[in-house]
Amino acid sequence: MFTPKIPPPDTAPTPGTSLVPPLTGLVHPPACTCHHTPTAPAPVPAAPPARPAVHLTPGSLLVAAAGGTAMVLVVGTVLVSMLLAVAITAASVAVCAVVLRSLLNRPNNR
Repeated sequence: MFTPKIPPPDTAPTPGTSLVPPLTGLVHPPACTCHHTPTAPAPVPAAPPARPAVHLTPGSLLVAAAGGTAMVLVVGTVLVSMLLAVAITAASVAVCAVVLRSLLNRPNNR
C-alpha cells in the first residue's frame, strides 16, 4: 500500500525525451487582414549614466560603527528589561502561590 508505484521500463520516458510532443506544423493566422508595410521599431533611448559607487571615508565608517554599536546597546537593553520583567512577575506569582497554599492548608489555626 505504501510502496511507490514505478511504471514498467517500456513506458517510462528516457531522460532525453519529453512527455509533451513538439508542436510542429501549426500556423497562426495574421492578427489583422489589412495590408500595410511594417514600420521600423522606435529607437531605444540611451541608458542613463551609471550611478557612482559609494565611497566610505573614515568619518562615515566611524559613524556607521557608532550607529551599529548604539543599536546593539538599545536592543540589548530592551531584551534585558523584558527578561527582568518576566523574572519579577514569576517571583511575585511564586510568593502569591506560597501565601495561598499556607492560607488554604491551615484554616483552623488562624
